[in-house]
This record gives sequence, structure tokens and C-alpha cells, in this order.
Amino acid sequence: MELHPMLKLALLAQELPSATVPILIGALVLFAGMMVLLFVFASYFGLWIQSQLTGANISIFNLLGMTFRKVNARSIVRSKIMATQAGLEDPEITGEALEAHYLAGGNVQQVIRALIAAKKAKTISLTFREATAIDLAGRDVLESVQTSVYPKVIDCPPRGAVKPSLDAVAKDGIQLKVKARVTVRANLQQLIGGATEETIIARVGEGIVSAIGSATNHKAVLENPDVISKAVLAKRLDSQTAFEIVSIDIADIDVGANIGARLQADQAEADTQVARARAEGKRASAVAEEQEMQAKIEESRASLVLAQASVPEAMAEAFRSGNLHILDYYKLQNVSADTEMRKAIAGTGRHVVETNYGKD
Repeated sequence: MELHPMLKLALLAQELPSATVPILIGALVLFAGMMVLLFVFASYFGLWIQSQLTGANISIFNLLGMTFRKVNARSIVRSKIMATQAGLEDPEITGEALEAHYLAGGNVQQVIRALIAAKKAKTISLTFREATAIDLAGRDVLESVQTSVYPKVIDCPPRGAVKPSLDAVAKDGIQLKVKARVTVRANLQQLIGGATEETIIARVGEGIVSAIGSATNHKAVLENPDVISKAVLAKRLDSQTAFEIVSIDIADIDVGANIGARLQADQAEADTQVARARAEGKRASAVAEEQEMQAKIEESRASLVLAQASVPEAMAEAFRSGNLHILDYYKLQNVSADTEMRKAIAGTGRHVVETNYGKD
């Protein structure tokens, strides 16, 4: 039966003299250390060769240190190689600076690509410190450089918005529905702390609505839409933003509803409602006044009945006191009968006149 290698070494150590045991242990430790170094060297040998052949000059000890600092050595080496091969001469682009940016949570390769794109464009001044600051601020530094070289087009209002167009009303009351396209270029100097695309869209929309509202009539806007673009560009809406407005183009303009006529109709309806309310108030006042007069009539009738009820008592008292005789009483009766007859005749005549007037 074959023995385990460690068991063999233990048996061999027992057979050897006691003086040779420390030597054997030292040899084993040295062999293990050499194997570890060989493994580490083999792991970073490819990266070290690449850095030496391309002029990145990152030593094997720096690669080992990156392992202990938990830095992605492959990303650092590739970034340094890209910077060297692209001819980036910024003295701040060192291995230590790349490691520091990586440990700070930045995208090292994205920063180097942005610096290379800015150098190739020959019109953009961007340093390594500015690029790392933009990257750590949460911006896509490569996209910003590309937008600075190749302007970007923004739809106003943006696609998928609740309202598909910008609605504005001219002075003649006609509504216009406008769609605009804003061409912007990234402003790298204002990229940190500058307003974003949403601010550009809001400002341009406000400017278009204001320009249309200042127009005398909608026909002038339809004949020359450039008036809107020029008026909006003159307001310098890109101040304190991360973009520079290159141009504003009116992509589409349609005629909407007649807001002025609608407002006039609504005002007329409101005036009618007010007039009706006032008339109803007057009618209610008249009805109340009529009821009040009717109550006064009834009150007068009640007073008359009370007065008539006291007449027989007064006449009886007059008879007893001798102030009224029987002949006087008959005269009063005749006068009362004549009065009633005249009232009856007057009422009949009025009825006949009203009847004849109605027939005519």
C-alpha cells in the first residue's frame, strides 16, 4: 500500500539525523515561497510585459500593491497603456492618480477615452483633473465630450410627454400648436453644477409660448416661423446650463382652437347667468312686496270687521241716550242701501267694460 507524501516526509525526517531536520524544513519553506512568487509572477507577468512594451512603465511591485489595495490592476494597466499610446502628455496621468480615481469610485477607462476623444478633436481643452471631476460628479464624461464635438438634438416637448406639442395663443385669440427641435453642444466648463436637458426644454418651451403670445396675429407666425426662433435665441436661455444652444428649429406648427371666441362665449354666458340671477332677485322682491301688501289688506279688513261690529252697540247706546231717533235710523239705512247699490252698479259697469276691451 502506497503511503501519503506527508507521511513519507515524516518517516524520512525520523530516519535522518537530527541536525538535518531544520535544513529540510527551511528548504520546504523556501520551496513554498518560490512557488507562491512564481504563481504571482505568472499572474501579473502578462500585464507587466504589456506595460513595459508599450511604455506604460508599471512595475511588478506596483501590480502586487494593487492586489493588496483591492484595485483592478488590469483596468489600470489598460488605461495607462491607452493614455501612453494616444500621446496624452498631461503629467497628472500617473499610475497613482489612476488608482486614486478608481478607489474614489470613478470609471478610469471612461476618463481616458474622453481625454483621447478631446485630444483628437483638437478644439476641446480638457485636463485629467477636469475629466475626473466630471466623472465623479455623476456625468458621463465621454458622452459629454462627444456631444461637444457632435451637437445633440433635443425634442421640445420631449417624446412621450403628456402634451405632444407646445400650445400658445396669439393676440387675435387663435391657438397654435408648435413642435421644436433644439440643437445643443455640451459646455464642459459648466458641466459640473450646470442645469440639465430638462431645464433647456422648459426654458425653450417658455420662450416659444412667450414669443407666440407677443405676436399680433397667428398669420404672422405661420408666414414666418423664424420669428419665434430668433426671439427665443435672443434670450440666452442656455445660461448656467451644461449646454450651449446652437439653433432652435420649428419642426411643426398647427392651428388649434379659437380661444378668443371661446372666451367671449364663456363671458357672454356668464353675463347671461348674472342677468338671470338679478332678474330672479327682483322677481322675488316683487313677490315678497306683494305678499306684504296682501297682509296689510287682510289686516285692514280685520280692523274694518271690528269697527263694523262696534256700530250696533254704538247705535243702541245712542237710542238709549236719546241722541238717535227711529227716523234717523231709517235715513241711515237708506243711505247705506244707496251706497251698496251704487257699488253694485259700478262693479257691473267695470266688468262690462273689461269684457268689451278683451273682445276688441
